Amino acid sequence: MDGHTLAILMFAVSCVVLLMGFPVSLTLAGVALAFGTLGESMGIFHLGMLGVYPMRIFGTMTNESLVAVPLFVFMGIMLEKSGVASDLLETLGLLFGRVRGGLGYSVIFVGMLLAASTGIVGATVVMMGLLSLPTMLKVGYSPRLATGLICASGTLGQIIPPSIVLVILADILQGANEQAARLSGNLAPDPVSGVDLFAGAFLPGLMLVGLYAVWQLIVSFLWPQSCPPVKLDSIRAESNLWLRFVLVVVPPLLLIIMVLGSIMIGAATPTESAAVGAVGAAILAWRNRKFSLAVLADVGRNTTKISSMVFIILVGASMFSLVFRGFGGDEMVEQFLGNLPGGAATAMLVVMAAIFLLGFFLDFIEIIFVVVPIVGPILIALGLDPLWLGVMIGINLQTSFLTPPFGFALFYLRGVAPGTVRTIDIYKGVVPFIFIQVLGLCILALFPEMATWLPHVLFK
Repeated sequence: MDGHTLAILMFAVSCVVLLMGFPVSLTLAGVALAFGTLGESMGIFHLGMLGVYPMRIFGTMTNESLVAVPLFVFMGIMLEKSGVASDLLETLGLLFGRVRGGLGYSVIFVGMLLAASTGIVGATVVMMGLLSLPTMLKVGYSPRLATGLICASGTLGQIIPPSIVLVILADILQGANEQAARLSGNLAPDPVSGVDLFAGAFLPGLMLVGLYAVWQLIVSFLWPQSCPPVKLDSIRAESNLWLRFVLVVVPPLLLIIMVLGSIMIGAATPTESAAVGAVGAAILAWRNRKFSLAVLADVGRNTTKISSMVFIILVGASMFSLVFRGFGGDEMVEQFLGNLPGGAATAMLVVMAAIFLLGFFLDFIEIIFVVVPIVGPILIALGLDPLWLGVMIGINLQTSFLTPPFGFALFYLRGVAPGTVRTIDIYKGVVPFIFIQVLGLCILALFPEMATWLPHVLFK
């Protein structure tokens, strides 16, 4: 048995153990350590390689760009507690409800706003499930359409900046870009920063919003009974509706402009903008009279839990990648992808298909930390633009929240949906949106300028 065989077995065993429900970080680190010990006993792996592991962890923990993760998490949870989402949904429902499919459009629009202000999929899906789903069902929306819209719109936080996924991807792709440069002999590669990836993901994220809206429009014409307008007597009379629209929608829009605008014009780094967003979210909570020491403590606890989960997985994944490379797994993957007929295009297609299939069973964080560091350097060395690659991976990972049997958005909505909504309706409801996201991937593959144009205009 050689190192390549052990590398394949280690990856397979990790997937099986993860599917059995064991903690991600402990699984990645534990399986890697067990296989490293096995490799040492067989004379294939030298445990002395693990001596650099503490330095890798220290380097990760001192990475300033990753400080944006807990700050964006704090921003998202504070906005959840401030009642911004509920106010947005109610106001836009009143504004668009009279139009056929209007509640669907309001869900998509609110999902976009929450994605650009919170970036936390679970919180967004749960909030919209609690607030929008009962109303949509009451006025006669198809359970499949309603649940599909809520799940898909809730996942927009994966790709629309500021996104935690993009922050992590940018850090990993920067390392992959440097490694690819060494493979090709380029000693001064162009850096890949979170700012670049935010700008690159902006237009593709809006494209997905547009595709969702187009699908809602098609449904409203072909199957009007599935998304009827709200009857006038069902809508609360609001003489000052537009004033309410300004008071409810403008503040979070200003916060989004402050956070994203400062990044896009180069006035602040993602970490600095995340700090501004965290303070702005606290101000919005105070404005809505939802800010207190108890709320602050609750937000702090939840921020610590989510951030700790992300970073402890990163610690375990670092051990996994170190042992995987010790077995020569990266060389094996490089040879496999490099020898495929069709070159970089075929290699990209294979990687995208693999990530899509892994999304049926694994969480996006596991895929980012385990798969991307392995395939990223090879794809970039084959000539692919790292910005375009990062956005493609981000959209692909977004589908992992919708694809059964382990799509987390499905679980989040099932937990808050009324008992009259069948689980099979939720699963069938997301199918059109999975195809829409695959269509979005294909469009971005054909027109990579969608991801590369804005960063070049802003920063080059």
